[in-house]
Amino acid sequence: MVRFDSRSGSKVRIEGTSSVHDWQVEGKLIGGHLEAGPNFPTEPGQVVQPGKVDAKVEAFIPVRSLLSVEKDGRPYKPAMDDRMYEKLKSDKNPKIFFYLSELVLKDVPKTKEAPYLFDAKGDLVVAGATNKVSMPVSILPLGEKKLKISGKVDVKMTDFGMQPVRMSIGPLAITTGDDVKLAFDWMVAQKAPAAAAASK
Repeated sequence: MVRFDSRSGSKVRIEGTSSVHDWQVEGKLIGGHLEAGPNFPTEPGQVVQPGKVDAKVEAFIPVRSLLSVEKDGRPYKPAMDDRMYEKLKSDKNPKIFFYLSELVLKDVPKTKEAPYLFDAKGDLVVAGATNKVSMPVSILPLGEKKLKISGKVDVKMTDFGMQPVRMSIGPLAITTGDDVKLAFDWMVAQKAPAAAAASK
């Protein structure tokens, strides 16, 4: 198994709805690592066969790295961030985790610039609650032992023991929807062999 560790350049976006307007949250930190077997595409244009792929993933997002934003990306409100951290129980569960259980290659790219398309299954841990999720994932080998892993998944707050937010601002009552969309771009790079790293 070849190990890839998290690198800078990752992005997370979470989107939801409310009775007043849609909301969005963004972050730039994804930690963890990927271990890939010999049938995992790690180089552009690598020939691999569709089917189940040997891979292990342990990834996490620090909850307090997530910030509410306007649609154009400007910061929204610290009060929204505080309410989000409270709902995610960040004091006792400071990270959101994902553990891969199965990765199946569905489609091989026709060019070196296109990604490999997978179906992924695993355990998503949010606010201390664990649920199984399935999602499409694309993996784009960038060369130089680097990968860009992208995916998106729809979840419900209530599946993780979180009730939709209800709050009042003056005469206005606001309720968030239960459905949440999570999308990510995870940048990883191959871990240098210990001997090679020591000789530099």
